[in-house]
Amino acid sequence: MRDRSLVAGGAAERIAEPAGRLSHRRRDAEGRFEEQVTVCELPDHGVALDQIVSLLDDAAATGSGAELIGIGHRVVHGGEAFVEPCLIDEQVIETIRELSPLAPLHNPANLLCIEVTMARRPDVPQVAVFDTAFHQSIPPHAYRYAVPERWYEAYGVRRYGFHGTSHAYVAKQAAMHLGRPLGELNLIVLHLGNGASATAIANGKSVDTSMGLTPLEGLVMGTRAGDLDPGAIIYLARQRGMTVDEINADLNAESGLAGLCGVGDVRDVLDREAAGDARAKLALGVYVYRIRKYIGAYMAALGRVDAIVFTAGVGENSPDIRERACKGLERLGVQIDETRNRAGGKGARAIHRKGASLAVLVVPTNEELEIAEQTLHCVRP
Repeated sequence: MRDRSLVAGGAAERIAEPAGRLSHRRRDAEGRFEEQVTVCELPDHGVALDQIVSLLDDAAATGSGAELIGIGHRVVHGGEAFVEPCLIDEQVIETIRELSPLAPLHNPANLLCIEVTMARRPDVPQVAVFDTAFHQSIPPHAYRYAVPERWYEAYGVRRYGFHGTSHAYVAKQAAMHLGRPLGELNLIVLHLGNGASATAIANGKSVDTSMGLTPLEGLVMGTRAGDLDPGAIIYLARQRGMTVDEINADLNAESGLAGLCGVGDVRDVLDREAAGDARAKLALGVYVYRIRKYIGAYMAALGRVDAIVFTAGVGENSPDIRERACKGLERLGVQIDETRNRAGGKGARAIHRKGASLAVLVVPTNEELEIAEQTLHCVRP
């Protein structure tokens, strides 16, 4: 962390499936990254983490200087209990467990990794970094739903927002690129990946975000529906006999782009549209319209916008989506330069026309580095 350089990285995939996959990359003697991929049995997260710890210990033993001073865990839902990262103890674990009903697909898996890692490395401080924490600055008029008070008081039904780690990192990087203090900037950050969210940032603080109680609300995503009339759920349950589990599975795994045209990857949808697929054309129309609508809404909410920022897999790598999302917003100061938009590049870069009153940026996200930064702050304040 002295120079924020990556020592090692990788992924354990297909855990509890027939053929697990462990990829690991680290720097060689010349400083270049070398990668090894191993197909192996990974029956559970404990075995996977044992493999990872072993690889990291080997890296330290071979002279990388990578002393392990902390372990950072991404935890998706912190509810109202956690407004910032914190050192993990038994009370923190119990609170994360109590919040699991708000994120049943995520928090239990996050907890499993915490418990396994704490058992394997009890000597190392461990930190929980919450996806929801960055959005705890959102005011009540933006996070409250117009539902019975008891829904909020007793059940915690409100907008929490997600992708906060990414939004926080990207906002800081955008400020650095613009050469201005983050606390003076109003930004609209568009995190467009398989999951997608938009956040309005006023003077460096999140004041509204598109995801809600769960990651289902807001923008159209790869397999998630985004904004939806809740009456549709009541209709499907009452009139069509669908169960809650069936509806939940459809909204999370069979909706979004996949629901509209059969595939959830934006690259595949663009290819199908180019080949004349009418469903793909419709899917992209719905997708970019929702993005454009949120840009307009957040412009109204902020009053003044200094920059629109695209990030994550689609936001960073699809000039087509960026161009379509901004089309028609010229009178609001959004002016894309086609050449700059399609030029590509690795770091933060501007894609607006020179002289435009509103900056449009592409900023690569790095949630791992942001988690490392926040972990370091907790371990060595």
